[in-house]
This record gives sequence, C-alpha cells and structure tokens, in this order.
Amino acid sequence: MTQPADDSHLVEHTVRREELLAGNFLKVVRDTVRLPDGGSGTREYVRHPGAVAIVGLTDDGQVVLERQWRHPVGRVMIELPAGKLDAGEDRLACAQRELLEETGYTAREWALAGRLHPCIGYSDEFIEVWFARGLTAGERRLDAEEFLDVFLARPEQLLEWCLDGMVTDGKTISCVLWLQNVLAGRTVLDWRVISPS
Repeated sequence: MTQPADDSHLVEHTVRREELLAGNFLKVVRDTVRLPDGGSGTREYVRHPGAVAIVGLTDDGQVVLERQWRHPVGRVMIELPAGKLDAGEDRLACAQRELLEETGYTAREWALAGRLHPCIGYSDEFIEVWFARGLTAGERRLDAEEFLDVFLARPEQLLEWCLDGMVTDGKTISCVLWLQNVLAGRTVLDWRVISPS
C-alpha cells in the first residue's frame, strides 16, 4: 500500500486539555478534539517522556537480555534493556546509561535503528531503538528499587521465545524484527564508534 500524500482529512485538532493525573513520570490527560467532520470528541491518554531500547550484541553473536518483574502484568518478563529518557537527555546518552546501569555493559559502537510507538491507542510514548556492539562487561549500577537478572541468548533462541509466547514484551518483539533484518543483511545500520559517556 502506498501512503497517501495528504492525510488532512484524518487529522484531529486539540481544542482543550485537562490533566487527570500527574504521577512521578507519567501524566494522564483528557483532550477535547475537533474531529475531521467538524464534530467533537474526547481522547484520554498517557503522556510519556519517551524511552530507548538497546539491542546489545556480544562479539560471539549473542543478545543481551533481562528478566524482570513487571508489576502491571504480574509476572517476570524477558526483555531487552530499556529505560525512559530523563528531561532534556540526549537519546544516545540515555541508551548508553541504561545499558551500563542495567547490564554493566559498555559498547564501542552504536547505531540507531529507528523508532517505535508501543501503545498508540492510549499513550504518546515512543521508544528509540539502538544497536550496540563491541561490548565490554563491567559493574551494573541498578537504581535503588530495580531488581533484574541479565543473561545472553542466541538470536534464534530469542526469536523462538517470541514465536512460542515466552516473550510477550512488545518492544522486544518489535526489536527482534530489526535484529532479523540486520543479521540477514536487509537492513544496514550506520555504526559509529562512540566513547562511553
């Protein structure tokens, strides 16, 4: 399908915004919008500062993964390292920080793969996807209330876990698509040597 050149007939315009909840890092708002047909409607959604996810590749071709309790779904999840952006933080700096804090790894080379929107029906969250290679293991710097295990898996194993339902985290499943394309040579990343921050 070719994307139309003009989407103006689909655009909603915000007329008013009401803040329903202001949490530590999430906000819930209700927007009153003017619909494309001139009518009005309401949209409630979560405002999110944005995040990064990291596909860390070891020299022997394994992927860096985490096991972490996720309270909203009530279970331990297998996922890629990721974290939210701090106010005004550079996205690559955030990726470097999160990789180090959560896993202890630093990377010699970084490449931006793209961006995904995991919850478009109820949040403005975006996740920027970074690949990292030339990894060096080091000391983790977990936050005070952060508990997770770090482990390595072969890309084929990770794909199998996505297909059989063992991995259900949306960002991780999306990133596996990028990983498959990178490994197959269908996607070429612009790798840059970057000093750890």
